[in-house]
Amino acid sequence: MPVRRSVKTVAVAATVVLAAAACGESSTGSTSGTAGDPNAKVGVDFPRADSDFWNSYIKYVPQFGKELSVNLMSPTNSQNKVENLVANVQTLTGQGAKAIVMAPQDTGAIATTLQRLEQQKIPVVTVDTRPDSGKVYMVVRADNKAYGEKACKFLGDKLGGKGKVVEFQGALSSVNGRDRSEAFAACMKTNYPDITVFEEPTDWEGSKASSALQTRLNQHPDIKGIYMQAGGVFLAPTLQVLRASNKLLPAADPNHIFIVSNDGIPQEFDAIRKGEIDATVSQPADLYAKWALFYAKAALSGQTFKPGPTDHESTIVDVGNGNLEDQLPAPLVTKDNVDDKALWGNQIGQ
Repeated sequence: MPVRRSVKTVAVAATVVLAAAACGESSTGSTSGTAGDPNAKVGVDFPRADSDFWNSYIKYVPQFGKELSVNLMSPTNSQNKVENLVANVQTLTGQGAKAIVMAPQDTGAIATTLQRLEQQKIPVVTVDTRPDSGKVYMVVRADNKAYGEKACKFLGDKLGGKGKVVEFQGALSSVNGRDRSEAFAACMKTNYPDITVFEEPTDWEGSKASSALQTRLNQHPDIKGIYMQAGGVFLAPTLQVLRASNKLLPAADPNHIFIVSNDGIPQEFDAIRKGEIDATVSQPADLYAKWALFYAKAALSGQTFKPGPTDHESTIVDVGNGNLEDQLPAPLVTKDNVDDKALWGNQIGQ
């Protein structure tokens, strides 16, 4: 049985507690050139600053860095460009980083950088995304296939299994965009074959989503559902298009367009309260920051982990290539639970 520890306890406990806190099946092992030095420098690269979700994550990193006593370097921001990420990682390691936390948005283009870091014995923790190839110490992520399935079932049930749905797909160069899109499509095909899905690639860009939505509404004014794979970039432009088209209608209206999103940002919660959207999957920005830094420090302490349940309501799974992924909980939020104080979207900024 795993031993329960609070974050604050972990911060002041001996390094062996680091492993026990996260997973009951942990062991000591050398995973980096600085194993045994939990106070070595940790470099963090933020993936972008044009998303409300990632801006929330950015706020949480220094908070949990202090709480966990992580020796954080000044962070970099790759601005959604893999070439910036590569350069930023080189800068961080050149300045003495002994562990790296990153969130590569193009999960297929980071393999060479990961290979170089492995050769340098610098452990890597990836947040929210899992690289297509390459070795990392731990992936901190939620089950993105479950995102797509939850969105599918919500819309499918609300539409009674019939109608037309627009799906704003994230970048398919990202494992997240692929996981959400594939799961949504498979669920719709299996469970709601009479629903027509318009798949709209967006590369996580709000302008592409709004343009696609306007086009689809012009062609199909009877659209009844929208799945936004990232509320942080799609919420505002979607609501703007619907207002301009006089289609932002209350749930009781027979012409209401049901909208489900992914992220769990405060803006989505406000939109749910107003009846502008109907649901979102709360992607844990706070837990991403907390456990990414936790694992970075664990790596520096020489800890290793095995698949299995953790004491923080997640499960560590083997995702192949010798990589492990801590799959954190991501609940569906509707008008019934939107005011739950435990949701990070109701805590940020307080």
